[in-house]
Amino acid sequence: MNQGIIGKISGEEANDSFAYYKQQKCHGSVRSVIIQLHEAIQKLKQEVKNLRLSALTFSRDVQHHGKTYLGQILAAVQRLQMHNEAMQTFQTRAFELEQSLHEVNERYQKEKQRRKVLHNSLIELRGNIRVHCRIRPLLPFDTPPGESDLKDRQRNIPENVVCEADDETVFVKCNRPGHALINKTFQYERVYSASDSQVTVFADVAPLLTSLLDGYNVCIMAYGQTGSGKTHTMLGPQSESNFTFSMEDEQGLGIIPRASEEVFRLLSEKPLGSHWVEVSVVEVYNNEVFDLLAKDSYGRMSGVKRDIITNKEGKSDIPLLTHEPVEDAVEFLELVNKGLQLRVKHPTLVHAHSSRSHLVITLTVTTMADSEDNLATPWAGDRSSPKMGRKHFLTSPCSVKDDKPSFPSRASSPTLFFNESTEKLKRMRTKLQLVDLAGSECAGMSGVTGSVLRETSFINRSLSALADVLGAISEQRSHVPYRNSKLTHLLQDSIGGNAKLLVVLCVSPSQKYITESLQTLGFGSRARQVQRGHTKKRNQPALSKSK
Repeated sequence: MNQGIIGKISGEEANDSFAYYKQQKCHGSVRSVIIQLHEAIQKLKQEVKNLRLSALTFSRDVQHHGKTYLGQILAAVQRLQMHNEAMQTFQTRAFELEQSLHEVNERYQKEKQRRKVLHNSLIELRGNIRVHCRIRPLLPFDTPPGESDLKDRQRNIPENVVCEADDETVFVKCNRPGHALINKTFQYERVYSASDSQVTVFADVAPLLTSLLDGYNVCIMAYGQTGSGKTHTMLGPQSESNFTFSMEDEQGLGIIPRASEEVFRLLSEKPLGSHWVEVSVVEVYNNEVFDLLAKDSYGRMSGVKRDIITNKEGKSDIPLLTHEPVEDAVEFLELVNKGLQLRVKHPTLVHAHSSRSHLVITLTVTTMADSEDNLATPWAGDRSSPKMGRKHFLTSPCSVKDDKPSFPSRASSPTLFFNESTEKLKRMRTKLQLVDLAGSECAGMSGVTGSVLRETSFINRSLSALADVLGAISEQRSHVPYRNSKLTHLLQDSIGGNAKLLVVLCVSPSQKYITESLQTLGFGSRARQVQRGHTKKRNQPALSKSK
């Protein structure tokens, strides 16, 4: 029993010893951890102390830099304010300058317009020929055949040697082989660039048509080399099949269709029955005059050769020339198109549809009014229709047979156009001549032979005769050689001073045709110098009284 007790006590002591050992070991571990924690805390305290010092230093640096940057910002703001003030000052000054420039430009335009009016008045007093110049765009045939598109584009840049300097000046870079490089300028009443439309060209022509109804003859002609755009300017786009011009492209219509519409619009403002209109279409081919509206025995139009004579009044006249009455612009243009189908054309190397004749379209307006009336004053009556209707011509001077109006011959007395009760009637006949001249050309460049070469010879001779006539008038010679050519004989009244004459020069911008362009521009410059005297008004004093 004692042994059991002793054994029990020994076991408890062993357990206590083991527990004490474990406790001591645990205390040692805790003490080690505490020591490590204490060291870590001390280290952290030092780091915190260092961080506080760093934060304090950083705060001081921030404050210092903040003050520096704030000063810079304030200085920048002040400079910006100064710049803004300066900018506002500049803007105000720029606005003032812009307004001043606008006012100066307005005054310039007014003075320019006034100068043009005075210049036109001076031209009117001197009887000078008005000369306009139109520069066409570059076209495919301006470059030699066989070149690639890229080469063509590259060649087009230096080839544009004739250009518009302003609306009254043509600038030419004269770079001809064997000649020194010389730049030339030519002055005209109006210059059109390649970008100017048909509408722009006609806007400067329209005022002449008012003069037509005020009692003046008017002549508008296009002059230039083959392929320079004369027919396009006068007529507009043409059909390649029959060479007539198309009415579908209204924007592309030339001077002739636009002029006819404007004339009939102006006539619609006159009293009904006070006027009538006739048209004739003539071509001068190989120095012979052909009536393109004459009809054969079958009623078909065929060009009939006519003679030009000088009548007792010293005026050029074509006996038996066909004068067709027309009621409106549509009928006028239909007759012109029929005449164009008979016009002679042949292809050349310069132009595939080259006109080989001079075309002269004459629109004659005859006005009847009381002798006390002012023929130049427009009637403020019905303006509702731009065209004269059928009713107008049934009340105008004509007789009616088989429901169709018939007009007496051109030679008939004006008293036949009105009934017996009409008293003291005054007749005024004015003519609008629209001329599309054949183009001058160099036989070597155009490549023509045979009969076409003969045509070229006649064309160049007639244009040379035109230049001779202008030269004789300019030099005030006692004899003017109108009869050296059928063309100048036909246009004698217009060239000689009985008409307001406008010459539209047509030139190519290409280097290829520089010689021809210079010749055309030189012709225009000489034409401007011609002083024909004051253009006369066609108020005929002859009165017709009823018996």
